[in-house]
Amino acid sequence: MGQEVSVADIALVGLGEIGGRFLRQALRLKERGVRVVCAAEPAETSGRRHAREMGVPIKTLDEIVAMGPKVDVIFDLTGDPGVRRSLRELMQQTGNRHTIIAPEMMARMLWAVVSEEELPVLHSDAHGY
Repeated sequence: MGQEVSVADIALVGLGEIGGRFLRQALRLKERGVRVVCAAEPAETSGRRHAREMGVPIKTLDEIVAMGPKVDVIFDLTGDPGVRRSLRELMQQTGNRHTIIAPEMMARMLWAVVSEEELPVLHSDAHGY
């Protein structure tokens, strides 16, 4: 009997240029045990439309953080330090000690592993946690 693949349930925050492309790659990783369980994007972007077409629920930051252990990693793809700060504050307020917030830099590292494409640089200040 084969070894069962461990599942990482992820949420994407920001489905603009980078987030939309990241979503397409992440959806391809389902057979490898990575599952996109939801996303957050206030604007009507092509990434948001694609998420809906693929059955990925669109939620608010509050709703995503409240999912607790149902989300292993939140990828912040907004490039907005205010969003990262809000996510950290929500994690503290809800007592969510399970979910990890991965900044855009971590998404870029994962992207380099799973894709031959280059991800465009749009957020010049999106460094660090």
